[in-house]
Amino acid sequence: MKKEHYHVIGVMSGTSLDGVDLAQIQFTIKNDQWNFKIIRCETIPYNYSWLSILKNAVTFSKDALQELNHDYTLLLSSIINEFINKYQIKDLDAVCSHGHTILHQPQIGYTLQIGNLPEIAKLIQQTVVCDFRVQDVELGGQGAPLVPIGDQILFSEYNYCLNLGGFSNVSFEENGNRIAFDISPVNTILNYYANQMGMDYDNKGEVSSTGKTNTELLHELNGLDFYQQKHPKSLGFEFVKEIVLPIIESYKIDIKDKLATFTEHIAVQIALALPNKNSSLFITGGGAYNDYLIERIKCYLPDMKIIIPEATILEYKEALIFALLGVLKLRDEVNVLGSVTGAKRNHSSGFVYLK
Repeated sequence: MKKEHYHVIGVMSGTSLDGVDLAQIQFTIKNDQWNFKIIRCETIPYNYSWLSILKNAVTFSKDALQELNHDYTLLLSSIINEFINKYQIKDLDAVCSHGHTILHQPQIGYTLQIGNLPEIAKLIQQTVVCDFRVQDVELGGQGAPLVPIGDQILFSEYNYCLNLGGFSNVSFEENGNRIAFDISPVNTILNYYANQMGMDYDNKGEVSSTGKTNTELLHELNGLDFYQQKHPKSLGFEFVKEIVLPIIESYKIDIKDKLATFTEHIAVQIALALPNKNSSLFITGGGAYNDYLIERIKCYLPDMKIIIPEATILEYKEALIFALLGVLKLRDEVNVLGSVTGAKRNHSSGFVYLK
């Protein structure tokens, strides 16, 4: 379906569990140049029950995961329908949905994003493009990160595009190819400890900024095998649950010191991941609101020009780009780069379910 204008909704739920991001977007392509307009956007937070389920689903049995996939598809459908009805959105080309990642184990050829069952198209009465990661894993790729092709098409004026969400990931051009990889956990850890203090998150890093860095813990975290691996590489919640949290919990220090130390760790790993320290860095994701984290990143990258965009792009960039991935799939064009994921080839990934 190749044309000049596309009217779509992008839907994203990230590992930081902030909620479901929805963005109504108009794309235009003229002379191979893409432009976009975010018409409206909204985040629907998860209630306590769903938060608890999604946090613990990594331990579910196969049967329990199948039931969860069905239930989450119903939830996601109701959220999308409410968004469409609330704003009286009409004449959509598609709803482009990432779903929510529960398991991500590309090393054994498996990844699971729930909310991508075929019935979602019937439930919302829209064409749905979704489940973008599975095909890439089948082609030998990591299935992640998928956002870099959007960085390349929509944000090419920046040397580096960094997202600070549940995990940090970066994309950039290297030797004529787009390169991207996950760097480290971010809000999956910071929010975990903020929750222990009765907060949804550490607002602007205010608690982290009062803690002291534990140099022994910092050294142990920086020495993890993952950081020595070459790209392509990606992270899932399993890495947090099985490796990172047990290390942090082995240190009997105040929560504020754990937050301060992990914030330092994030900043160190970001600085190490960027080959050119004197260029431009475009930062999006919820972590961009963490003033203390941004301060620590600047400390390790003093010559880097750091750009943090307006709130709409900062918060909804992933929903925007998954909307673009869906449009590229409708056009039968490449939407996943083998240079990024390690797949055998570039390809057009995702499933299209007609309404």
